[in-house]
Amino acid sequence: MNNGKVIVISDREPGLPYSKGLRASELMVTGLSPYRAYQVAEELEERLHRRGVPSVTRQELDDLTVDVLTDLSGERYATNFLRWQEIARLDVPLVVLIGGATGVGKSTIATQLAVRLGIVRVVATDSIREVMRALFTPELMPTLHTSSFEADSALREPPPRPVDKVIVGFREQTTAVAVGVHALVERAAVEGTSVVVEGAHAVPGFVDLTPYQERVLAVPVVLTVEDEDLHRSHFVVRSMDASSRPFERYQRGFANIRRVQKYIKSQALSHNVPVIPNYSLDQALSAIIDLVVEKATGAMRADAKQRHPVKREVEATAP
Repeated sequence: MNNGKVIVISDREPGLPYSKGLRASELMVTGLSPYRAYQVAEELEERLHRRGVPSVTRQELDDLTVDVLTDLSGERYATNFLRWQEIARLDVPLVVLIGGATGVGKSTIATQLAVRLGIVRVVATDSIREVMRALFTPELMPTLHTSSFEADSALREPPPRPVDKVIVGFREQTTAVAVGVHALVERAAVEGTSVVVEGAHAVPGFVDLTPYQERVLAVPVVLTVEDEDLHRSHFVVRSMDASSRPFERYQRGFANIRRVQKYIKSQALSHNVPVIPNYSLDQALSAIIDLVVEKATGAMRADAKQRHPVKREVEATAP
């Protein structure tokens, strides 16, 4: 156990003490669960006390953190920590878009992801739809005034057979909401503020991120729950919350929800967007964090090549 003495991080003003809670929250960006991150932070504190020194620099603390992560959690998490130190220096905001059908766990994942990545802005596409509902009457844009899995009921004219009415209605709704999603991404680019956007309407192919590729680091993903019984159980959990939307409506629309999931997944696959099965919170979070780290690392390498074209040319022609 530690001896109770405070260890100061010497190159921080005004000489802040080491904090297990703060270090644990910083470690969650590696993909560690809060419990495991706190374990690493505790072991880090123990090793600092065993050194018997009153202070450490930030670099010394980070070096020791890598050692502890490697010993307790493995090289993957240590590597993610090192990468994230570099990613923090990126001069563009991070925009994570989490798509998926109703009931796959998007809002829970988005909230936890934002906490781990230190992002303060989380926006649901349903919130965008609510704003648009206030602007456009049911007569003008009827599909905006229904749920994503019931949009077929608001179609003005039935589509020709054998087209799926549920998907036609969902596409029409998504096309409208995508206008608001684009506005969110533009705002993130202009303000330089990171954001997590989640919702059924964050559908690959409807949100074009190409115009923003130089101004934001965009990471789109799609969540699924492949097992029908597990997917259905998510609505049972929702029904336990008195403020939740009616469980019976989800049950009635479950077949439609599964059809919407199949469509969103097909869109993801055709647009090379990662599909992450949500079997557990920690697994899904770790998978998304890995994608963020991978995307950011790739962006940094591309930026380095643009900044040092001569070096790149020399490396290409070297024997």
